[in-house]
Amino acid sequence: MTGEQLVDAPPRLRQRPALTIGAIYLAARAITTIFLLIGAEIANRNGATGATIGSLSMRWDGQWYWVVATSGYPAELPLDEHGDVTQNAWAFMPLYPVLARGLSFVLGGQYPIAAIAVALVAGYVASLALYHLLRERIDATAALWAVALFAAGPLAALFQMGYAESLFLLWLFLALLSLVRRRFGWLYLLIPLMGLTRPGVLAFALLLGVYGLWRWRHRATDPLPARQIVHIVSLGALAVAVGFSWQVIAGIATDDPSAYLHTELSWRRGWTGDDGGFVPFEGFVQASAIWFRVWGLPEPLGYVALAVLVAAIAALLLFEPHVRRLGVEIRLWSASYVLYLLLVFFPQSSIFRLLLPLAPLYGALALPRHPAWRWSVLGVGLVLQWWWIYQMLVLGTTFTQIP
Repeated sequence: MTGEQLVDAPPRLRQRPALTIGAIYLAARAITTIFLLIGAEIANRNGATGATIGSLSMRWDGQWYWVVATSGYPAELPLDEHGDVTQNAWAFMPLYPVLARGLSFVLGGQYPIAAIAVALVAGYVASLALYHLLRERIDATAALWAVALFAAGPLAALFQMGYAESLFLLWLFLALLSLVRRRFGWLYLLIPLMGLTRPGVLAFALLLGVYGLWRWRHRATDPLPARQIVHIVSLGALAVAVGFSWQVIAGIATDDPSAYLHTELSWRRGWTGDDGGFVPFEGFVQASAIWFRVWGLPEPLGYVALAVLVAAIAALLLFEPHVRRLGVEIRLWSASYVLYLLLVFFPQSSIFRLLLPLAPLYGALALPRHPAWRWSVLGVGLVLQWWWIYQMLVLGTTFTQIP
């Protein structure tokens, strides 16, 4: 079966999405494996000592999750000579390394193999969940294409790395699917799972708040029973509590209420050179000037570019017809998550990875039916995937190349 026949699957295969998506996912993973093998060979030729596909897959944050799995979290925050908190394990949530650690016991203590296995399996199930999420709004062929774009996209190497992204995406897609189908009971489980996997559950809290307002506004045409109001409010409160719980846990464990916040700011200090505390939206404003200065462009243009980018994203989510077809839940999630990033994040090289929770928007890219469009988008994704692997894993040696 050719790649085109696989994605444009006949009805017999579309009735078995788990098998079809499994074939798409395995094909995508084979391509990523080839990219990683080539990358390891290039790294060795450039002077790296014993670079392998395994060492590339466990780079950067993969090492931090390994630390959490084997050593846990520090009771005392590490400090530099100025008394500022330095990078440490409290920036990383525990669920993924705990699962990988548990699997490693079965695999004879081989944590790297276990970590990659958890990411691989979670990536497949996340792909299946994405398909079912998109099938609530678009046809089966378009949903399969969206999964192919997701599984082989620019950040697809993360499905074969010791990172928590694929596990978080699994919980997220299941949570969005539960919201679309209004099976609110599942969210009482999925929200804590998201919050224990990686940051971002506060964006889901914002989604629930806006979703509740949207349902209230449209209650005349879309009835809003009292039971659903209770669920939406309760789940929003739960998401807020879960979102701040790690800060409380870190504060109690280290006897420093600001332990988590200062830990997160330590990654930003390499760019800004200071630890002046957290101010909402400041990260993107600072970074827009810093990046334009790095590129040799006037800093004021950075502020203009940021404003134009935010306006363009808002227009896309509000008016673009393919995006509108995905439904209000995906659009509200995308808006909530972008606003969350603008509030708390300092954009650097890891911004590409942090955009992965917007993956349901692949459904909009997959909707145009012309084969040339779909194959071109898939091809661009593969080219960008190789660029990401080459820049972040093969050449990446400084904090400006953290994936």
